[in-house]
Amino acid sequence: MDCFFGNNLTWLPGAVMGLDIIAALIIFYYTFKHRYYWIGALEAVQLALILWFESAYGHSLAGSSPFIIDKLVWVMLAIATVIGGSIVVFAIGYMEEFQREHPDVADRRAFFFGVMVVFLLAMFGLVMSNNLLYMYACWEITSLCSFLLIGYTQTAEATANSFKALWMNLLGGLAFAIAIVLMGSQLHTVELTRFLAVGSGNRVVLTCAALLVFCGFTKCAMMPFSGWLLGAMVAPTPTSALLHSSTMVKAGVFLIIKLCPVLSGNLVGLMTLLVGGFTFFFAGCAAVSQSDGKKVLAYSTISNLGLIVCCAGVGSYAGAWTAIMLVIFHAVAKSLCFLSVGTAEQEIGSRNLESFDGMICRIPRLAMCMLIGICGMFLAPFGMLISKWAAMKTVVDAGEPLLVLLLVFGSSITMFYWSKWLGKICTYIPTKEKLGQTIHGVQWSSLWLLAYLVVALCAVFPLLSKFVVSPYLGKIYALPTEVIAENNFVVTGLMLLVLLVMALCYGRGCKQKKVLTQLAGLNNGDNQSYEGALGIVPITLNNWYLEDWFGEKKMCRYGYQFCIVFIVLGLIFVGGGVL
Repeated sequence: MDCFFGNNLTWLPGAVMGLDIIAALIIFYYTFKHRYYWIGALEAVQLALILWFESAYGHSLAGSSPFIIDKLVWVMLAIATVIGGSIVVFAIGYMEEFQREHPDVADRRAFFFGVMVVFLLAMFGLVMSNNLLYMYACWEITSLCSFLLIGYTQTAEATANSFKALWMNLLGGLAFAIAIVLMGSQLHTVELTRFLAVGSGNRVVLTCAALLVFCGFTKCAMMPFSGWLLGAMVAPTPTSALLHSSTMVKAGVFLIIKLCPVLSGNLVGLMTLLVGGFTFFFAGCAAVSQSDGKKVLAYSTISNLGLIVCCAGVGSYAGAWTAIMLVIFHAVAKSLCFLSVGTAEQEIGSRNLESFDGMICRIPRLAMCMLIGICGMFLAPFGMLISKWAAMKTVVDAGEPLLVLLLVFGSSITMFYWSKWLGKICTYIPTKEKLGQTIHGVQWSSLWLLAYLVVALCAVFPLLSKFVVSPYLGKIYALPTEVIAENNFVVTGLMLLVLLVMALCYGRGCKQKKVLTQLAGLNNGDNQSYEGALGIVPITLNNWYLEDWFGEKKMCRYGYQFCIVFIVLGLIFVGGGVL
């Protein structure tokens, strides 16, 4: 049962307006300090819009349900609490080692953890807000917190990337503010539930939806706004994990999923479909050419967010169901991958995939966590793969043949870059070097919790669908449809059971016999070098990155061009209809 509350909190509107002003003042301080005056002007315009709207209309639009907790909100709260909380716990040990390894970086851990907590609190407020004025305030706070976290080290690169994230998110915030003004002045409401109840037949509704979707694009790093998420990699690993999994980007897709009922069969939905589909494809292609582990994860995140947005753009029951499932599985698996890579970087001294050779021998427990996270992203019976299959079915049913091809080829490319990574960490290279002694206990606690969650979600997949997602969507759509048949859930459960049995029984009862590896010459006895025609040759295993075909600049250029065209045309046609 949905819970509405907050209508008797008479002090809340003033407090929210105060938060808007405080966030704006902090942004003004940093933009003037670093002479990014145009970014400050961007914040000033939207603040002026919100303050004017509050004084002109705010008193007459006091809704009865400023906050709502439904099934989707519970899902988002669980993600922010469990995943976000795990990342904060992990950060306790990680940041201690980070400050020891980077003595040139000022130790501002109290500030770092304070901003992370504020970030999570703002996320709670954002997903519970039914009043868009309150959601906007929380939205701005998350933008501010991401700016502060990305620029934590205060280097020139970190500062530049933090301001890139800030201006892109403020651009979305401006669209949010315009949507609120238009909605309040024309539809006489700022409550999301009442706005959706008007229906997509109203031109004003479509224009407001287009602006809110655009706002969601900036927050969830759709092309051409993906640059800020890639730039966030300069921050310490907990920041990257938080932004990529449970807070920042999930806020963007949450808003777009909420708008699903008004996206079906119209230009706004088509714009959302195309931007999400092309982002999924081109970001996945760009990931192929990357050897930096964090960059692979960043492009993978952008790609998967594109898939979520694409499904939401369909606007159907099946599209919304698939998008929500993808949000859940992506949050857990991707946070595990990010924390594993950050830990490996501290232990090995590099996050380059070519440095991960034989990790299963050097740091077996960490390699196992990384292995589970990667498998959770693209292998059966893990939920991401099943949800991707549901995404393809959804797009087929929507009658979008071009997008079907994009999803098919994009999913194939996904398998390509994850398989390369798996091959590196699972390569058996005997070594006496044992790493991992400096990994803190709190780090292991977070890593293993997330690893168990990745596996557990496969087992509770049917329960999530039956008791959480389907009841939420059943109240929105009059004719719910079966997205995945129950017998497929049974097959998934059996696959998971077989996988667990194989893992538990592997190597038991068998006599182990060590043999020399067959190399391209006489093995020197260490399996790491051989005697060749030119003397001793060390063994090296290198991946292909296909720069000529999947180069980062080329893929981003194509993706940006397509998505800019779709966004501009979508906003012109929808907004022009109202004007």
